Amino acid sequence: MSLPGSTVQAPSTGVTPGTNGARAHLFTAGSVEDYRRVLAAGIDRVATRVAGADRPFTGVTPDELAPRIAGIDLDRPLGDTGAALDELQDVYLRDAVFFHHPRYLAHLNCPVVIPALLAEAVLSAVNSSLDTWDQSAGGTLIERRLVDWTAERIGLGPAADGVFTSGGTQSNLQAMLLAREETRARVTGRETGQPSRPELLSRLRVVTSAAGHFSVQKAARLLGLGADAVVTVPTDTDRRMRTDELAREIDRCRGEGLVVMAVVATAGTTDFGTIDPLPQIADVCAAAGVWLHVDAAYGCGLLVSPTRRHLLDGIERADSVTVDYHKSFFQPVSSSALLVRDRRVLRHATWHADYLNPARMVEQRIPNQVDKSIQTTRRFDALKLWLTLRIMGPDAIGALFDEVVDRAADAWQLLTEDPRFEVVTRSQLSTVVFRYLPTGPGRDLVDDANLYAREALAASGAGLVAGTRVDGAHHLKFTLLNPETTLDDIAHVLDLVADHAGWYAHTRATAALTCPVG
Repeated sequence: MSLPGSTVQAPSTGVTPGTNGARAHLFTAGSVEDYRRVLAAGIDRVATRVAGADRPFTGVTPDELAPRIAGIDLDRPLGDTGAALDELQDVYLRDAVFFHHPRYLAHLNCPVVIPALLAEAVLSAVNSSLDTWDQSAGGTLIERRLVDWTAERIGLGPAADGVFTSGGTQSNLQAMLLAREETRARVTGRETGQPSRPELLSRLRVVTSAAGHFSVQKAARLLGLGADAVVTVPTDTDRRMRTDELAREIDRCRGEGLVVMAVVATAGTTDFGTIDPLPQIADVCAAAGVWLHVDAAYGCGLLVSPTRRHLLDGIERADSVTVDYHKSFFQPVSSSALLVRDRRVLRHATWHADYLNPARMVEQRIPNQVDKSIQTTRRFDALKLWLTLRIMGPDAIGALFDEVVDRAADAWQLLTEDPRFEVVTRSQLSTVVFRYLPTGPGRDLVDDANLYAREALAASGAGLVAGTRVDGAHHLKFTLLNPETTLDDIAHVLDLVADHAGWYAHTRATAALTCPVG
């Protein structure tokens, strides 16, 4: 029987809808053999590409790659897995940046462990959504167990809780949301005259260090605070927050009728890998009655370090903590979490919807993670860490992180002994910030020479380094997260940097001498 107007017209692509057409691509009990075959083909392509990569990057430019992608007609499917993988090789796999390569030394991107890749295959196929129990069941409990495990590692106490997030930026945003609401409740409860919400928001301040992550400023803007809501305090010569300046800033704010809603300390700054003096900062916050958030997105790997856990001493006194497993736990993006000392504060992210998580579910003790998250639909990213812990164990992860920290120390020593370079500070983690110093007539071109060297190195694809500014000057940066990276790899990249920067400085200086201005 057919209903009037129900005739289905085949699309112009030639794909016939129905069991033998579009439905054949659905992952169901009837297509498991296709599933095995297709995924095996994709895994083989990736494995072959990784095994054959002789450099971390091809050096492709946006101008070269964009026309190839723009020229693909997405309304005309290829209809064949092999053809689609061939095309993917051309527009993605061939030119992808491979963090697996030992001469990728740029950003906080890590090679990933195989147990986590196994978990990715499982969680993508089952496709659980971690917002409510009736969409995830065991996944809900696995995430909760991992949250408890992480909180125990931090030492937050029996009332702690948390939730997985998409990354450090989201974790920091939610932490600032919780701090804002807790501060608002406290201020309106003690002040006479009940300040209006806009008036109170304009008075709120967040204090962090000059080396803190930009996501703190971003969070303040998204939360409706003023443009000047984030106040940065200076760092010492090791690029760690100065606690005397922190205490002075809190006193200044109070003297001006402002309210410090949170202090953000960093356990692993992005540029310098330094850890703020957490015990002393916790003392200042406790004396002032201010929320302490610790951004340990980078440094969280120390939680499982067999040798360096003490570097996080004081983190147990935080009100909230950001961790990024997809940095120093060698997990695929995304795998992160926000932890809080007092589970009750997570209520500020709760909203009950009749169709999803009605209030009566709380009375029935049904665990819904959406009650804690600022996301609704959410991947079962916790499974990656779960299988990693169950197969490898935390000590193995910590040993890998220790390796890259040791390698960074070796790189720092190498740079301090090399007269071609100037190194900034010794990292407590795995970054090294440095710059090439031209000699002779080109010594005034230090900024431009380092900028050129980074770009030329990337264009060659032979290595990748990051760049940053230190005290207004351009510098280069190694971020070491690959235990396969050797000191020989680092020395080789340094030689390439020196060759590029030296050539640039010499060429420019020679040209200026032979063709003086005026």
